[in-house]
Amino acid sequence: MASCQTDSPSHDGQITNRVHFNTISCKIVRQGQHLKETSIIPGPLGHLLKTFFFVTSITCYSFYYKRMPKSLCYDAYTNATLGEKLHGNSDHLRFCQEALRFWESVESSEREPVAKKPDLLVTVVTARRSEGRDYHYLLQVTHQLMSLLKTCGDKSCAEIIICDVESGPVNEEVLLVEKQFRVLRRSPGEEHNSGEAQSVFEREKRDYVFCLRKGWEAMRPKNIVVLEDDALPMADFFPTIKNLLLRKFALSTLYIKLYHPERLQRYWNPEVYRILEWLGLGVVVATILLFILSHYTPLSFNLSPPHLVFMTLYVMAVVELAGRHYLLEFRRLSPQLYAVSPATECCTPAMLFPGNASVRAAEYLDRVVCAQGNAKDMVLWKIARSTPGERAHSVEPNSVMHIGAYSSIRINPLRPRLI
Repeated sequence: MASCQTDSPSHDGQITNRVHFNTISCKIVRQGQHLKETSIIPGPLGHLLKTFFFVTSITCYSFYYKRMPKSLCYDAYTNATLGEKLHGNSDHLRFCQEALRFWESVESSEREPVAKKPDLLVTVVTARRSEGRDYHYLLQVTHQLMSLLKTCGDKSCAEIIICDVESGPVNEEVLLVEKQFRVLRRSPGEEHNSGEAQSVFEREKRDYVFCLRKGWEAMRPKNIVVLEDDALPMADFFPTIKNLLLRKFALSTLYIKLYHPERLQRYWNPEVYRILEWLGLGVVVATILLFILSHYTPLSFNLSPPHLVFMTLYVMAVVELAGRHYLLEFRRLSPQLYAVSPATECCTPAMLFPGNASVRAAEYLDRVVCAQGNAKDMVLWKIARSTPGERAHSVEPNSVMHIGAYSSIRINPLRPRLI
């Protein structure tokens, strides 16, 4: 009895402990079930994280990712690409050689008279390069323009002229394209005046102003596009410009940028419209994904606010890492889908000046002395922002491809970078 009396409290305690343990276990199970029903952890989150890292690993091989500043793989990619181009192991060099063979085979003949007051004048600004001659930038651009002109039908899309700003040795490529296109050059007096500039940026600006004015004086066009000789027009170049000129905003703009570097087209940008576009895309895609996941998959997703916020951030991260300019390519389905936004500072490989805006731009540029940190693109942007009544716009996606790896005005590094 004594033993029973002594063991009874212990036995009762064990029963009590078991009851408490079972109660706690039941609570944990219920809480786990509740978390499983209301939380995205761990299953759905795990799946999304796997997908996220899979997508980001793929983007490491994208040109966008390799071009990011201070990227370790960028230099290797640049060297490999340039090496292939220079040693004949790429389609690009074959295209360069094709352009060279085309212009060498063109026979000198009397050019067709250039129409006065054309709807569109394309002025190609060129100078002789001391490096990177194997790329034949001017020959590529003019060959592409000739190919695009053939698709215009009976009525020509534009008139083409070459503005040669070279004041030194003869530019051999200009001599080749002169067989088909009119070439504008400085007179001896104009060459003397252009040589007075001390800064390379000021000389670049003066060359640009010269081409703007000479093109206008020679043709009196309704609209002008100024291309630098390493801006290769895309296949939809002329339809895009035609559509832009039909839009109402073109009547009151100083210029429309037809190119912006892909590395600067990302969503993570101080431009408000891009942040709104990024957020809007995230919300729309997240809503669609949550609807699909909640109805057609076993994953415990629903359209609750926490899930929507998480999925929105997830989509925004994926599209930013993948590269916004890849998404912009879908807009090439039609010129009407091209987006127009306020212009930013950089850059001027391809500029559309509607109406007589080229004359105004030349006058504005003449008032400013360009220097490092205040080149012509920055000057034009500041003028458009500060001058009452003037505006500047940019179109996306790009209407030209910037093929330049060597500059004709700046000192090139020993290891040139694709920009």
